[in-house]
Amino acid sequence: MERWTTTREHPIPRAQRPMVTVRIARWSATHPWRAIVGWVLFVAVCVAVGGAAGTRTADADFSSGESGHAAGIVDSGRFSDPAMENVLIGARSGALDETVARRAAADITARLKGLPAVAEVQSAVLAPNGAALLVQARMAGSVDDAGDRVQPLLEATATVAKGYPGLRVEEVGDASMDKALNGRIQGDFHKAELISLPVTLVILLVAFGALVAAGVPVLLALSSVGAAIGLSALASHLVPATDVLDSVILLIGMAVGVDYSLFYLRREREERAKGRSGVDAVEIAAATSGHAVVVSGLAVAVSMCGLFIVDGSTFHSLATGAILVVAVAVLGSVTVLPALLSGLGRRLDRPRVPLVWRLAARQEGEGRFWPAVLRPAVRHPKATLAVAVTGLLALAAPALGMSLKLTDDADLPRSIPIMRSYDRLADAFPSTGSSFEIAVRTPAGESVRVRQALTALGERTQRDPLFAHDRQPRLRTSADRTVSVLDVGVPYTAGSDKAARALEDIRQRLVPAALSGLPDAQYAVGGWIAMNADFSSDVADAMPWAIAFVLVLVLTLVVLLATFRAPVIALTAIALNSLSAAASYGLLTLVFQHHWAEGLLGFRSNGGIVTWLPLFLFVVLFGLSMDYHVFVVSRIEEAVRGGMPNRQAVARGITTSASTVTSAAVVMVAVFSIFGTLTTLDMKQLGVGLAAAILLDATIIRAVVLPAAMITLGDWNWWTPRLLRREQHAVPERLPVATVSVGSDQGN
Repeated sequence: MERWTTTREHPIPRAQRPMVTVRIARWSATHPWRAIVGWVLFVAVCVAVGGAAGTRTADADFSSGESGHAAGIVDSGRFSDPAMENVLIGARSGALDETVARRAAADITARLKGLPAVAEVQSAVLAPNGAALLVQARMAGSVDDAGDRVQPLLEATATVAKGYPGLRVEEVGDASMDKALNGRIQGDFHKAELISLPVTLVILLVAFGALVAAGVPVLLALSSVGAAIGLSALASHLVPATDVLDSVILLIGMAVGVDYSLFYLRREREERAKGRSGVDAVEIAAATSGHAVVVSGLAVAVSMCGLFIVDGSTFHSLATGAILVVAVAVLGSVTVLPALLSGLGRRLDRPRVPLVWRLAARQEGEGRFWPAVLRPAVRHPKATLAVAVTGLLALAAPALGMSLKLTDDADLPRSIPIMRSYDRLADAFPSTGSSFEIAVRTPAGESVRVRQALTALGERTQRDPLFAHDRQPRLRTSADRTVSVLDVGVPYTAGSDKAARALEDIRQRLVPAALSGLPDAQYAVGGWIAMNADFSSDVADAMPWAIAFVLVLVLTLVVLLATFRAPVIALTAIALNSLSAAASYGLLTLVFQHHWAEGLLGFRSNGGIVTWLPLFLFVVLFGLSMDYHVFVVSRIEEAVRGGMPNRQAVARGITTSASTVTSAAVVMVAVFSIFGTLTTLDMKQLGVGLAAAILLDATIIRAVVLPAAMITLGDWNWWTPRLLRREQHAVPERLPVATVSVGSDQGN
């Protein structure tokens, strides 16, 4: 077995060329103003180019499989689908006075007919239970901008409501919901963005004790996010952007940007505290933390490439945005950050915050807390490993029952007034919910036979107990008579067992039987229920391939070949990160698939986890956790190379990097938790899932499971096959690879 040499100074000859991160840092440190101006120009150009190019947006593309085929057939028919607004008239208390309600319906009908934005108003319809009247208005113009033109309808409804105080007159429709929800959601995102900045600054202020040192990581992270948003606008012309892309860029950009800066800055401060000059300290930080930042950034970027395995613009857009913001953050950390550190020098620790400065100085040493936490793993590694792994597996167990579902407007919290109106509409007219779209394309000469077949199919569904009875099937034919679409209503929500049975029945039995006499017909069954089922199936099929891509390519090639050249280290990373991801899945299932936490976190459970979230969470977590793994294991490796026994080196690496890893994790958890307060269920699950995963990863995984595993494995951690052996990277000769004195080694 190959063992590390026990030298205090790195044995590479003076003439060997130093690593790239050191050469870049040296230039930036010796030419700080050029590097800073260059970075500012780079960010400005990215923002300007992105603004000039504009963003090409795409609706969340969940169409796949047969539902995607159905959507394609419907689109080829070029149907005009106007926006429909519903005015629901019900009693505020007690039974509905139908006479008064019909007067109110006549009033709202007359007002709506006089509006230019309204093309048609249908007659009032009494609910099957007699509890409400429904007036439907078809809006004129395109459905795409209906939300901008719905305000006069809302004002008319409000006017009628004031005239009938005993009635509840409320408007619910796609346009009115878009208007109400967009304002609420945009306000939530804006609030989260504003809160995340001061929270991050406060955490860093506690970590460093000085305002300038705390502000540098925030400044770099914000500039990285701005540049990445500009670049993502440009990239959207190749990969259309989804509506949550900027929020995801902010979420990941703030996390990695602050993390990379924090590790780099901590190491530079440590070296200055030892008496190094500014340039020397920057070079040493570049050779250690800077190199680890590049490796971690590469791991995140390559991990994100796993999302391209799944078909769909949502995954592709999120992957592109995440790769861009991580790449920009890495670029900034190895270029402008050394320039800022060199230019600021001792001013980096000004102005100091009384008390906080002394607390931060004590945190940078080992202290007493982390050695106490680590003591069970050091003294009884096998028992500690068994207990910790058992606990994490128990937390992961609920994930075995995870149900995947797409979210829609019905999943929004009922603290939003229009969602309460939506519930009353659904209660009074339950079949206004989901429907199946049977799309058929034939030559124009077959249109009569197609209409006859689909009409008979619609009548048959009305006699079937699986389908809605109070809503007549709707049949449409395109202007060129080549496409016909039958809408069949169902009173079930997507992802429910009855919805799945209805989908299987209409696809496998009813539709093939109805169209058996049309051999030239192309047909498919779509709609929201079908889309949810098809997309969930596609994600489930693609997930093993994406996971294998991340595990094999990212952790084997990046961690093993590029960093440690040690197969056991890579296998350990795979096991630990998989355990962390599984535990976070279990926690997500416990919290969001049930109703007990709805009041606590302010959400409405739909009985499932957002379909795209597990794969996205897995990829993001594997990338982000590489930060901690690379930094911590690199610190352990330094101690081993310096001649320490494996057990002592593991303890040294964990305790001396613990305060830095903790500060970085607290920033990530805080930013992700803020996004967990957002209104939409998908962003809430993403924020809570990432916060929980990072918290578990930075505490139990890195402080308990990792040291216990590495101590148990002993010298096998550092075994290197002959094929992978090589000479070590050159680092500045002033850098001691490891120090023997217990008190002299601090953060990474």
